[in-house]
Order: sequence, then C-alpha cells, then structure tokens
Amino acid sequence: MTDDRESAPSESAESVHAPILVGSVLEHLAVRPGGHYVDATANGGGHTRAILDASAPNGRVLALDRDPVLIDRLQSTQPALVASGRLIAVATSFRAIADVIGANDFAPVAGIVFDLGLSSYHLDRSGRGFSYAKDETLDMRFGGDELQTKRGYEILARAPLPELTRIFRELGEERYGSRIARTIVAMRDNTPIRTTTELFAAIEKSLPANTRWRANRHAARVFQGLRIAVNDELTTVSDTLPDAWDSLAPGGRMVVLAFHSLEDRIIKRCFRAKAQEGVGKLLTKKPLVADAEEVALNSRAASAKLRAIEKLA
Repeated sequence: MTDDRESAPSESAESVHAPILVGSVLEHLAVRPGGHYVDATANGGGHTRAILDASAPNGRVLALDRDPVLIDRLQSTQPALVASGRLIAVATSFRAIADVIGANDFAPVAGIVFDLGLSSYHLDRSGRGFSYAKDETLDMRFGGDELQTKRGYEILARAPLPELTRIFRELGEERYGSRIARTIVAMRDNTPIRTTTELFAAIEKSLPANTRWRANRHAARVFQGLRIAVNDELTTVSDTLPDAWDSLAPGGRMVVLAFHSLEDRIIKRCFRAKAQEGVGKLLTKKPLVADAEEVALNSRAASAKLRAIEKLA
C-alpha cells in the first residue's frame, strides 16, 4: 500500500468524509464559546470544524483519528487553528481518549462526539479493500495502532469455519454467512482469497441462485463483518465509552453516531445504564436520523443513528 501522507494535496473536510447530522451534533453537544470538545473520530474533520466555528472565538477541539493519513490532512487544512492551539490533532485510536486528554491538559471536557461510520476516504480512496466496488487487496486495517492486527485476507485464510461463520452472521448480520464461510474454507487451500473481487465472487457463488441478483447487499454485510473483526470495533466501542464518560465534566455531553445495529445496541445500553443510575440524562429517548434532504445529498447518512446523553454528576 502506498503511503500518501507526504504527497497528498490539501483537501476540504467534505472531500475526505462528508459529516452527517452536523446541526444535531452541535445542538446536543450544546457547543458554546470557550468550551473544550473532543472529536473522537475526526475523519475528514467536518464535525471538528463545525464545533470550532460554533465555539469561536476561544473554544478548543481535541481531534483523534486512528489513521495518521487523516490526521495529517486535517492539520494541513487548518494550520491557523493548529498554530493558535484551538485545534489539537492526534493520530491514535479513541481507546486512548482518557490518556490523550490528560497528556494535553484538556480537561474539563464539555462534550465528546463519536462518529462511528466508516470514512468516505477509506471506502473510496484508501486502497485498503473496504469496498467491493474496486479491485483491491483485502487489508481493511484503519491504520495507526491497528497496524499490527491481522489483515482481512489473513482472517479469510486462517480463521476456522465456526469463527468465519460468526464473523459473517453475527458481525455482518448476513443470513447466508454459514454458506459463504463454507465456500471460502473449501476453496482456500488451492485458491486463497486476497482481493475484494475474489471475495465478492465467492459470496455470489455461495448464494441461492434466486438471490444472486442481490449479491451487492449480501456482500456489503460480509464486508462489514470482516472489517469489524479486523479492527475489533465492537470491543473498542464498549471498552471506550466508560473512559469517555469519566472524562466528561459534570454537565458535559456525549453524542454518538452509529451506523449499524450492533454499535447502536452497545450505545443504547450504556446510555440507559447511566440514566438508570441517576448520573446521566438521556437527551434522545429514540435515536435521531437524517432527514430526506440530507440523505438525498449523502446516501451514507441513511443508516446513521444519533444518541446523546448529559452527565449529571
């Protein structure tokens, strides 16, 4: 994979990743001048920039992203904000959120936002095999601290049949996950799968004949499951939410955007538990979703669900 950190031209946040539900994020964070906010998943910096604008002239944002390419791009497009200290950008997984807040003397934190959606950059231009739309090696690592994890094609080559089935059926929520797993295991000794095109072909081959015309939908779920497994996404979210909660000042708020039911379930349970303990106030009894106008402009907004909570003590 080519490292484009040095040669990449400056790009707007929207050209890397279009931020979703920006107005609702700002509203539920209750962004105000002078506040300290953490964008735990900076991506292209769309939410970061909106928070900086809303918290002007002296609000600050600590932006994290596990992919150093995206952090470098964010810094290169906002040099004045970096120089002024209003923007601190750190290449790290949000697992390290508490440590990074402490290391940058960033407390008290008024708000934290997580956008758990896959960056448009990763899908469209990273070359790491996140989408079946292009013929790429099935890497699927986000980068940064995940560089030592197994690549997608390594999991396909080595995972036992029960594990592959679990990845596709539970993490990908794919009804034909067991059939697809059996196909991959049967063929991998002679023709191991290394590319997105090869995986798509195996998925299509595994489907009942009358469903193959919808192979794209099934492939999207299989690719989701494999990506979640490569990056250990669900464990990362469940382990990190308590640390993020502890980092909030009393009255601070947390907003999380999820894009599939597995993530949303973790967030829902965490927020409800805080409300039941009497230490949190739910700001969204039901998740907020993008309206038709936003979905028309950005189809990836269709699956977004926003939940928010306020820390009482």
